Amino acid sequence: MSDNGTRTVHTDGVRLGYRSWGSGEGVPVVLLHCLGEDGEDWRGPLVPGLAGEHPVHALDLRGHGESDRPGSYAMDDFVGDLRGFLDVLGIDRVILVGHSFGSVVAYLFAQEHPARVDRLVLEETTAMRPVRPPREVPEPPEGPALFDWDVVVQWTRQRNDPDPRWWDRLPAVTAPTLLVGGGNGSHLPQQDLHLMADRMPDARVMTIDGAGHLVHETRPMEFTRAVLDFLAES
Repeated sequence: MSDNGTRTVHTDGVRLGYRSWGSGEGVPVVLLHCLGEDGEDWRGPLVPGLAGEHPVHALDLRGHGESDRPGSYAMDDFVGDLRGFLDVLGIDRVILVGHSFGSVVAYLFAQEHPARVDRLVLEETTAMRPVRPPREVPEPPEGPALFDWDVVVQWTRQRNDPDPRWWDRLPAVTAPTLLVGGGNGSHLPQQDLHLMADRMPDARVMTIDGAGHLVHETRPMEFTRAVLDFLAES
């Protein structure tokens, strides 16, 4: 364990950093951060709100935080890392809460391993359909990088021309799913959340209007309440 409480595991030769809270006997929760952040981004009311009933783990995705920077950042790599992380921790069934990029990792995992996902929360998620006109691959910022900029490069290319199965297989996400949107303060098309929910067997959209893209930061109590209420449903 590092000085800041981050632990590490190794899966398929990649070191992954994570931090853990809680000792409840509920279904374990794994939190997946957005592009450019790490597991520390989740510190706030959501963690103590969950930790009384669930073991909670906030993962550093590859290329971020204290995880390795292997240079390969295909979405299948992130999904494979998540599967390996769960296997190492002995988690057979999980609740996934993902923000933005992390939410894409979450629902792609749920497509491939529906029996392993108990519930799914997708905060300001992205519909993986072709972008027209395609986005330009951004240049790296000046100064030291807090994460591997190649993640952004490879993500942009995959976002522009996504694998069709990522959209086509949304009906395979069988876990009850809550899609949380930030409403008119978000840069993402909010209608996409409804289109995605319509393709999933058991999904609905909740909008926290004016929250923008960083819902769990700008409206932390409302986001926490929404997640806890969703998880408490029978």
